[in-house]
Amino acid sequence: MMPSTLSCGRTVPRGPLPVLLAVGLVAVLAGCTGGDRSAPGPSDPPPSGPPSPAVGTTTHTLEVDGRERGYRLYRPASVTATGPVPLVVMLHGALGTGSQAEEAYGWPAQADRDGFLVAFPDGLNRSWAVAPDCCGPPARDGVDDVAFVSEVVHDIADTLPVDPARTYVTGMSNGGMLAYRLACDTEIFAAVGAVATKLVGGCPDPAPTSVLHIQGRLDEVIRYDGGPGRLDNGGTGRNPVRIEGLSIPELDALWREAAGCAEPAVTTETPVTRSVAACPAGRAVELVTIADAGHQWPGAAAQRLRNADPPSTALDATETIWRFFSEHPRQAGS
Repeated sequence: MMPSTLSCGRTVPRGPLPVLLAVGLVAVLAGCTGGDRSAPGPSDPPPSGPPSPAVGTTTHTLEVDGRERGYRLYRPASVTATGPVPLVVMLHGALGTGSQAEEAYGWPAQADRDGFLVAFPDGLNRSWAVAPDCCGPPARDGVDDVAFVSEVVHDIADTLPVDPARTYVTGMSNGGMLAYRLACDTEIFAAVGAVATKLVGGCPDPAPTSVLHIQGRLDEVIRYDGGPGRLDNGGTGRNPVRIEGLSIPELDALWREAAGCAEPAVTTETPVTRSVAACPAGRAVELVTIADAGHQWPGAAAQRLRNADPPSTALDATETIWRFFSEHPRQAGS
């Protein structure tokens, strides 16, 4: 089935980011122009409201902070407009795209099996700004990627009944850095799934959040010990990249402290070691370390991105992250 396309324009005002998503269908868009759309099903919203995206992959545009931005949305046939429905935001790595992430990491097939939406935003110049000195042109130009991804979530919730208690974010490398930035700066997401990445920039008072981090011990781009990786240039020049900071175990401890977790239980089935901490309000913080893995998304299709290592076969990161997400929605009142 060929992807359908949908193009919608929206301007985001400057101001504080919303903390919680509205539930339901909110008819606030001033009309959308659709291409190759299938007819609405019987459970879709009435014609007077914004049209629901078609089943399959649709493409969308927004204006955020004076810049036109785009994202792809995958809607399985099982997802109707009667909801509520989970949403996963998948953030590509540096040099990647939303289309590349959709193709490489297996999220549409997982969504078909388990009945959830997946959004694939596009970073400007194929990268994301997560700090003044990282990463690439978006950081140099002061792009507000937190505002963009936040608005992607709200844009989807305007046309489909996204469940705010089951709204999640995951990312690879630079995309994982943005996932952590969103966890530091917003309370939109019930859980974070981060792969081959780290926290860049300050995060003095993060809200309690469920976090699953998957990291290879042999990763030379995002080093396990927190030192500068092989692409680090000190955050200078036209393409600033500075990715040193907390070690991966220190980062895991930061999220455990934020969520008030118990001491973790550690198990090893070579080459995979899991550190799992139970936390109040049904949350959890888990670190999965793969001893022989480098900079890659475990279980992915063959990586064609520069600086990416061959994917580990020790586990399927997409399935692992979705299972973690599905087990850790935000509880009422938390």
